[in-house]
Amino acid sequence: MQQKPNLEIMSFIERDILPRYNAFGRSHGLLHVQHVIRNSLELVPLTGADVNMVYVIAAYHDLGMEGPRAIHHITSGKILQADARLRKWFSAEQIKIMKEAVEDHRASSSRQPRSIYGKIVAEADRDLDPETVFTRAIQYGLENYPEKNEEEQWQRFISHMEEKYSINGYIRLWIPNSPNAKRLRTIQNMIDNKDELQATFKRIFKSLTNNTDEENKI
Repeated sequence: MQQKPNLEIMSFIERDILPRYNAFGRSHGLLHVQHVIRNSLELVPLTGADVNMVYVIAAYHDLGMEGPRAIHHITSGKILQADARLRKWFSAEQIKIMKEAVEDHRASSSRQPRSIYGKIVAEADRDLDPETVFTRAIQYGLENYPEKNEEEQWQRFISHMEEKYSINGYIRLWIPNSPNAKRLRTIQNMIDNKDELQATFKRIFKSLTNNTDEENKI
């Protein structure tokens, strides 16, 4: 049976922390952090980690998106460490470990996370369901580069896929036998088949832009 976090901690996180994600757009918003929390908790039995620490790390991991994206992992760690409310449940050493785990979660980090907690959130943040990966990448392009047309969005998309998810990409999985390994292989196979990948891009791009057009009419 999957362990559950302390109910008092869960109440605090759901009331005071998770709503902050509503400001980050669809690609890093509330649905994303909730997914990272679920993924993190699934890895607790596999790793033997403290469920409360894992839960809090996942909840804070992207709060730094309130500032510059490039350093959001560092900012997120600072936000966690500075939140005095956490001292009610965690020791100074535990808070230090949690801060470092949040700092270590970013996919482009070239070094291994410093603890099992960093490995868990790094792994959990890799939402490697292919449809989700492709949709979030396209959403990010539409949100941050609205001036680009479909062909330019495709070029940005494929460049990002190659850089991050391909066989030679920078993404790293740190927990052996996790569910993400199989998903990553599926994505890599699709990247190698450009016709299939472009057809997938066109389908998702059309769906997202049609939804946006409908929202603008309301």
